Amino acid sequence: MRTITALWLRNIRGFVRDRVKLITSLVIPFFFLYVFSSIFKTDQVEDPTAFLLAGITVATVFQTSLNIATSTIDDTVSGFMKEVLVSPTSRLQVALGQILSAATIATAQGVLILIIGFFTGLRFDHWQTIFYVVAALILIGLVFSGLGLFLASMVKSSSTFQVVQQAVVLPFTFLSGAYIPIEFLPKVLKFVSYFNPMTYTTAFFRTIMLEKGGLTQAGWLKLGLAFDFNGFIVTPWISGVVIAAFGGLFLFLATNSFVHADFNKISRTPAAGK
Repeated sequence: MRTITALWLRNIRGFVRDRVKLITSLVIPFFFLYVFSSIFKTDQVEDPTAFLLAGITVATVFQTSLNIATSTIDDTVSGFMKEVLVSPTSRLQVALGQILSAATIATAQGVLILIIGFFTGLRFDHWQTIFYVVAALILIGLVFSGLGLFLASMVKSSSTFQVVQQAVVLPFTFLSGAYIPIEFLPKVLKFVSYFNPMTYTTAFFRTIMLEKGGLTQAGWLKLGLAFDFNGFIVTPWISGVVIAAFGGLFLFLATNSFVHADFNKISRTPAAGK
């Protein structure tokens, strides 16, 4: 437990001290809000700003959760992670410390975006929604922190991971409905988006944040919060179950690969790893 707490505190302190990265991570989401807000101005969407802000928040939490891989690789290259792994502690505790810290940081960034969002017109009709939103952010942070640690355990250099990260982030976010409604995508990409865990994450979180949990299936379908698979309707709550299933898979893969990974082979550049 001490190892988990120590790693959690270390990563949280690093997040707080890196003010440039923190400010940038808060500015970029509202740049996307300005650029894509007109896309969601339809008759079905009552509040396009809140609708898009929900997607942007999910995308930010997702990307921040994946940053656990970058910090893990940097810690390995600097020698810190190697010292931790040779200490009398289990790798499972180290993995959990990394995942929990990444989930905490991702949740904090999501909350900060929503706080700023209140100055752009974001409102909740029920005060309980705030707790539901934070709980959903924590779940999303845990799910994709597991994915990030899994990727960190698989790559052999930080430069390789930068390529892998972009290959994961771009299709996952832009094919999820976070920035562009899925209905606007070509048929092929729309089909591909149904295999994207971020698609269900966006629908689930957007339903909670917009307080649309009481709609009918027709209402959810009209807003893109539910999906029709040949008559079977994937409601936002089923999307929540899908997210939890992906979370269990990612956490299993992350802890298993981290326990068996050889971090001595990880280098900062491909040349250094030869």
